[in-house]
Amino acid sequence: MFIRVLAVILALVLNLGPVAAQDKIIRAHGISTFGDLKYPEGFARFDYVNPDAPKGGTFSTWGFGTFDSLTPYILKGTPAGLATIFFDSLMVGTLDEPDAMYGLLAHTIEYPESRAWAIFHLRPEARFSDGTPVTADDVVFSYEILRDKGQPTYKVLFKDFDRVEAIDPLTVKFTFKPDGALRELPMTAAGLPVFSRAYYASRDFAESTLEPPLGSGPYLLENVDAGRSVTYKRRDDYWARDLNVNRGQNNFDRLSLTYYADYTTAFEGFKGGAYMFREEFSSILWATGYDFPALQKGQVKRESVPDGRPAGTQGWWFNLRRPVFADARVRQAIGMAFNFEWANDSLFFGIYTRTDSFWENSTMQADGLPSAAELALLEPLRADLPPEVFTAPAVIPATSASDKNADRRALREAGALLDAAGWTVGADGIRVNAAGERLSVEMLNDSASFERIMTPYIENLTRLGVEVRATRVDAAEAEEREKKFDFDITTRRYAMSQTPGIELRGIFGSDAADAQGSSNVAGLKNPAVDALIKVIEDAKTRADLETAVKALDRVLRALHIWVPQWYKPSHSIAYFDMYERPNAVPPPNGIGEASIWWFNPDKAAALQAAGAIR
Repeated sequence: MFIRVLAVILALVLNLGPVAAQDKIIRAHGISTFGDLKYPEGFARFDYVNPDAPKGGTFSTWGFGTFDSLTPYILKGTPAGLATIFFDSLMVGTLDEPDAMYGLLAHTIEYPESRAWAIFHLRPEARFSDGTPVTADDVVFSYEILRDKGQPTYKVLFKDFDRVEAIDPLTVKFTFKPDGALRELPMTAAGLPVFSRAYYASRDFAESTLEPPLGSGPYLLENVDAGRSVTYKRRDDYWARDLNVNRGQNNFDRLSLTYYADYTTAFEGFKGGAYMFREEFSSILWATGYDFPALQKGQVKRESVPDGRPAGTQGWWFNLRRPVFADARVRQAIGMAFNFEWANDSLFFGIYTRTDSFWENSTMQADGLPSAAELALLEPLRADLPPEVFTAPAVIPATSASDKNADRRALREAGALLDAAGWTVGADGIRVNAAGERLSVEMLNDSASFERIMTPYIENLTRLGVEVRATRVDAAEAEEREKKFDFDITTRRYAMSQTPGIELRGIFGSDAADAQGSSNVAGLKNPAVDALIKVIEDAKTRADLETAVKALDRVLRALHIWVPQWYKPSHSIAYFDMYERPNAVPPPNGIGEASIWWFNPDKAAALQAAGAIR
């Protein structure tokens, strides 16, 4: 026995890899970006949950468009909502810490201060839903299959991984490249979804399917109606149901999504009790639609609750792969034709604020002229940056008069930019370049309700001399065209992290620009942007991180890769009065409606007796 234990110890020591003499080895129950953890070892639960929340009932909501797959990690197909719920990861994040993770499949993480590698010690009780154990070899397989057959984004995400190896059945080691984003790479590894090697021995991971996958997560598939609805059922035998990271969570017996091709039709379904929870993203519906009988009778609750996350980067994104958008002045002029002030007054009932930053509603938003600390980062990159990054305040969208038509000043300035870019007005009013090519663009739209916003914008672009084709597609076609970069302008929103890092490579990095299905929908390729992303990844303190993100925000805005839209720092939610939650004010990083809320059977029975729900 002593010899076997000694052998294991020696194996661990030999596999630690090079560690500097001053590099302290950390062994802990969790990890955070900058080292500090809110929850101590042995904590009972997260603060924002109700540890005594009852289990039961169904949480039902809606999905937009359609789906044809239950495999959310590959390029093929359109996955059903919540399909990631089949799978556990080594560690999980929280809703009240922006940059921390705690053990799930792994009870402990071990890493040097340099974060050059990370060892995860798996829980021996971890099981897939068929009862087979989760092993280190399954973790190795998961990394390899995502790298080789997963969405192209994973190749970018794993770029700095050197190797992943099983030390023993319950110990897996990730070794990272020395020049990689070491601060964040152990957390990237910790968030890896874990698949069964044995299960996929007879299945092609890269093929989309509606066969329920084998995972170790808290829910199984109960039923699926392809493209129309999907329901997941909570596992009674879930191996981790009593872990501290899960206490007070996964409270619903079922999670159900009903799909609608049209936003307004989905709202009618909610009013009729076809599903029970809705977060509202339509300002006109929020302002005028919530006066139906169930709400008037108090059977439906309607609330605005704070959203502590960065507002996100919602806007019309240019496909920079198209030659027509090669000149930033063209992109800037097209952006100036959008009259947000009129739209907010006339279409949005004044509830929105114009977005100007990629990190709106956060301390990472660039403002005014660059600080000395920002300039220190930007100066070495001057050759790849617009001069105004150094000489002008951070770009904010042009404002217009609150009139349906963009005011003459805005159109005059936009026209001057197009003239300077070589696009002059032709005999038919459409701008052409020296080669006689027309300034013609296509705008994708996958929502009928969005037409009221796009139509006046397109009218202003037409007045400016831009020929615009508005193409209405369904959600599935829009997703497929975006995957293949087959668009000129499309609408996209990214939820930006409170601790940005390696994920920025996929959204803005050059390596992702030509990878079909990547998140770099704009096709941005800029060495200065890549360099700033690297600085963000390597930041040693939050202050350094915020400085670097501000510099990147300033650069992205100066490049005019999008036409920013709007935001509000709150969630607009409505739900039938059968759901309850732990606190009136949700945690800062999300509502957690499908997990930390719970079902009240007495309230549900009363609603059913009143005919409010089916």
